[in-house]
Amino acid sequence: MNKGKYYITTAIAYTSGKPHIGNTYEIVLADSIARFKRLTGYDVYFMTGTDEHGQKIQIKSQEAGKKPKEFVDEVAGEIKRIWDLMNTSYNKFIRTTDEDHIRIVQGIFKKLYEQGDIYKGYYEGWYCTPCESFFTESQLEDGKCPDCGREVKKAKEEAYFFKLSKYQYKLMKHIEENPEFIQPESRKNEMINNFLKPGLQDLCVSRTSFNWGIPVTFDEKHVIYVWIDALSNYITGIGYDPQGNHGELYKKYWPADVHLIGKDILRFHTLYWPIMLMALGVELPKQVFGHPWLLIGEGKMSKSKGNVVYADDLVDLFGVDAVRYYLLHEMPFAQDGTLTYELLIERINSDLANILGNLVNRTVTMINKYFDGVIQPQKERENIDEELIKLALSTPGKVEEKMNKLKVTEAIDDIITLLRRSNKYIDETMPWVLGKDESKKDRLSTVLYNLSEAIRFSAVLLSPFMPDTAESIFIQLNTAIKNWDSLKTFGGMQPGDSVGKAEILFARIDQSKKMEEIISYYDQKKNHKEESKTSKEVKSKTDYITIDDFAKVELKVGEIVSCEKHPKADKLLVSQIRIGDETRQIVSGVSMYYTPEEMKGKRVVVVANLKPINLRGKESNGMILFAEKGDNLYFVTTEAESGSIVK
Repeated sequence: MNKGKYYITTAIAYTSGKPHIGNTYEIVLADSIARFKRLTGYDVYFMTGTDEHGQKIQIKSQEAGKKPKEFVDEVAGEIKRIWDLMNTSYNKFIRTTDEDHIRIVQGIFKKLYEQGDIYKGYYEGWYCTPCESFFTESQLEDGKCPDCGREVKKAKEEAYFFKLSKYQYKLMKHIEENPEFIQPESRKNEMINNFLKPGLQDLCVSRTSFNWGIPVTFDEKHVIYVWIDALSNYITGIGYDPQGNHGELYKKYWPADVHLIGKDILRFHTLYWPIMLMALGVELPKQVFGHPWLLIGEGKMSKSKGNVVYADDLVDLFGVDAVRYYLLHEMPFAQDGTLTYELLIERINSDLANILGNLVNRTVTMINKYFDGVIQPQKERENIDEELIKLALSTPGKVEEKMNKLKVTEAIDDIITLLRRSNKYIDETMPWVLGKDESKKDRLSTVLYNLSEAIRFSAVLLSPFMPDTAESIFIQLNTAIKNWDSLKTFGGMQPGDSVGKAEILFARIDQSKKMEEIISYYDQKKNHKEESKTSKEVKSKTDYITIDDFAKVELKVGEIVSCEKHPKADKLLVSQIRIGDETRQIVSGVSMYYTPEEMKGKRVVVVANLKPINLRGKESNGMILFAEKGDNLYFVTTEAESGSIVK
């Protein structure tokens, strides 16, 4: 089943600092769409990445006492770590400091200049550093930046300009003839009425007041400004060539099916970007979707407000799939969503623990109890069975219809409807009563078959949104039948097969205790941060050890031969490490930094004489050494053979 290609992108994240949960929402949303398209038969290419140039980055790096490239390397690594932590399945992570990107952007700029779409002039106006945007006096709001409300400063400098006005009417015509190009509808009206109809001004596309950017090849005191640099990533990342010698990925996947972006950068993606493509003679993307914001309580996240929440903290507190579910289910199609800990706990308890988890646990437990874990065939069907079966068979189509319109929340609601109906079906058929009557065994076998199959349907449909949870359900059902085509008929569960052991997917949360835990968690983080700061300030006061103390630690070289996630702890990885002739199991709290695949094959230094401990049910016999810098963790590696002693 191949329905053709599907190319989806996110906006590339700006490397000024660690992304908060609102930034993370976008990559999770894009991932759910990409996974769903793959599930339904599309050849998907999913690209994300980082935007790493500009004056703001140069200033930030100076404040941190680092060179710009060193600074962006660290931040890009942190962004990628969080994207991986959230289990996102991107095909490529592009960086605007990549050599290929730099070369192609320089070629694009030169091509536009040579054909007369870019010209040199002077810019004088009001400049907002955080937004990296110039504004005229009339565009300011109360003398401040109209986009972010911050202070602006007067600036004048030589610059190259891009002739937006030349393509204004061509773009207006494209938008009118392609009503799905800008979504949601309200965003489209905003672009037309606020920008296109009043008239577009030519766009400043180079700078001379800073040098952290891509140099203009024919005028090297200029660096290429963010719009041509960052926006071009959608084609540079798949092999566009200004001379027409395009790579295979570009030929296969362009035009993009959807650019998924935040509503705050819609202007750049629906005005500047399509006009740039028109000037290059490149086909426009099919759709730009400006998603809403995730608000904390009632307001937008801001470090100055002290209300910034990070994805890795939420994952520590609630787990990856619970966070993914909340982000995807609580964000309306066109309105801003809200995150509070109370709402998150409520949603986990109601949807994940009660409706989903309870259904799976009860069903698998009853199959084990009444039929020794063996799936029985349908035997005595009644009208109530037909109602459940009809709903199950109709749900995939409903979900696909919603996902094609990017209405992810509504698609999940359709799955929840099937789960609710399955729970109601248990209450109506009362299998625990049927199980007490030997003459009702055939009826009981039908009921439990229908429940197991309805759960399988639900797990397949949930897999793009909660991949780990779906996989856990498949393991409990002991089924490998999880493809889209298997939802065309109600019969994927095979009579005679045995289910697995019932496991709790999501435990109910005591809200008051959890809120205390959350407060304690952040207090500990704050204290750790302060201790780290103090430790750096008093390095000279370090307590020294003697050579005899050091000799007590036995360090050996080991090779990680296999690694897997800990079944009961999101932060832990369980590695099998060969140290000379023996193999040891070591549990490490590093899943936020490395995947099991990245661990495998590494030759590492191990503390070999550490007392064994039990970590969430898994024995750990030693410790892998890592080096820490900032928020990043690095392997301490060596070329020495496995089993070598480190002295």
